[in-house]
Amino acid sequence: MRKCLRCETAMVEDLAVMVTNGGYGVDVREKGMFKSSLGKIKCAVCPECGYTEMYIDNPESIKKLAEKNK
Repeated sequence: MRKCLRCETAMVEDLAVMVTNGGYGVDVREKGMFKSSLGKIKCAVCPECGYTEMYIDNPESIKKLAEKNK
């Protein structure tokens, strides 16, 4: 459970981030051509104050990339 950084209310999680007027989500990729997706961007929204934060749905892929780039 994510808590709002502003008011400490439980946030609504696992919401999709979509491009306006498009049916596609947003994903994270390494720089360069033909790199595969590291994960989809999700967001959590506080129902009390509206604070929104984004996070990747597959943090393991970022851990592997960080290890590879050490």
